Amino acid sequence: MLNCEEATRLLSERQDRALSLTECTQLKLHTMMCSGCREFGRQVTTLRDLVRGHAPDPSAGTPDDKK
Repeated sequence: MLNCEEATRLLSERQDRALSLTECTQLKLHTMMCSGCREFGRQVTTLRDLVRGHAPDPSAGTPDDKK
């Protein structure tokens, strides 16, 4: 079973890569029992969504391109 340090690492890594079936299963079991890690997972997802919502549109180019 994962400890909280391992679970939070996987919750963070899940934002950048697909987890293996074993990692997903272990993470699900841990977060079912650990409210702190569940909350951390929600916060990481919220932060990612906020950052993506404020990131510049790459198809718009840079301000220097408009000169």
